[in-house]
Amino acid sequence: MNRTVAIALCCAVAGGALTACSGGSLENWDPLAPATPEADADLISGTQKIDVAGSSVNVSCSGDPAGDRPVIVLLPGAGDGLDKMAALQKTLSEKNRVCTYDRLGAGASDQPDAPQDFTATGKILTGVLDRVAGDAPVVLAGHSLGGLIAARYAPDHQDRVKGVVLMDATSPTMTADITTAIPESATGPAAELRAQNLAVLQGNNPEKLVIPDGKVRSAGDIPVEVIQHGKRYLAAVPEYGPRLEKAWSAGQRKWLALSSRSKLSTATDSEHYIYVDQPDVAVKAIQRVASQVAG
Repeated sequence: MNRTVAIALCCAVAGGALTACSGGSLENWDPLAPATPEADADLISGTQKIDVAGSSVNVSCSGDPAGDRPVIVLLPGAGDGLDKMAALQKTLSEKNRVCTYDRLGAGASDQPDAPQDFTATGKILTGVLDRVAGDAPVVLAGHSLGGLIAARYAPDHQDRVKGVVLMDATSPTMTADITTAIPESATGPAAELRAQNLAVLQGNNPEKLVIPDGKVRSAGDIPVEVIQHGKRYLAAVPEYGPRLEKAWSAGQRKWLALSSRSKLSTATDSEHYIYVDQPDVAVKAIQRVASQVAG
């Protein structure tokens, strides 16, 4: 099996930053620069650490609040720090207020004290939203595991989450997808790949997050855009590749149940990191959702 493909699948399962990705030129804007003083002392501009439930969480915000437009909060994949989405944040902040944060176990935030579940990671997200968005409406835009977290969070927080964008989000039934696509009888590299990904889903990842399968719950009629990769890189896995691609596509369709206003599209020239391979696709989708929320 091609090692690059094997690593890419691990990225796809949990969004881990196992390979370097370039987000483009940041010109003179540095998302990791210390926060600068503002007339409104509560407005974060730049990067600073905030206390959330006793943990230090690294947050970056840019762009000015604009009328009724929502605050966009970007959620990277597992193991990725906020710097991975710096170029995307920079572009979006030209017209929107945009924030990104390092979840516990990623980037410059604290390490988790114990294994995490979606309730724990959701508690951190709530604390971040309290600080960066207050009572303003929020659009969550997540990649890979960040997308899964956004989709699990939105149904229980419809009072503030008014739109969601999922960029090649981890499937809601990823364990079943992997075990079906690569049977237990598999040997060699395929067996190793199966075991590695199941371990990630069971909590062997930088965030110590246990990622169980679950049904997709509805967040009402909020605008939702689901974007899947178009370059079938998983198909390169010998024997089991086509099954993996089929399972991945099915997982993306399952996310349409998140809202009665969900839309599925394909980034035809992208592998897993859609916002890197085709940043314009990610930007336009997030801007569309934000505009619908602003109404």
